[in-house]
Amino acid sequence: MEQEFTAQVSVRDGRWRLYVVLLNTTERWPDYLFTRTIPTFTDRLRALLVLGFEPVPGARWEWTEDSEIPDDLTSPVVLIAAIKVRSWTGAVA
Repeated sequence: MEQEFTAQVSVRDGRWRLYVVLLNTTERWPDYLFTRTIPTFTDRLRALLVLGFEPVPGARWEWTEDSEIPDDLTSPVVLIAAIKVRSWTGAVA
């Protein structure tokens, strides 16, 4: 069975960034900075492929809302999207 990872997209200082979470490792998490203001679905898929990953079949982006400063109701909202991914085999399904 192939190993699954979680890829996330978030925005900080006005820049959207996609990264793949690699738990239990000291390796640097693969990441991609977008040049567009808000990355489209296609932009996110291309970024995953550049990083060597692809969505797990049937996986969907799930969006969640967080706050920049925990427990501060006036804190700016932080949007985070996540999707399950696997290493990209390069095979066309």
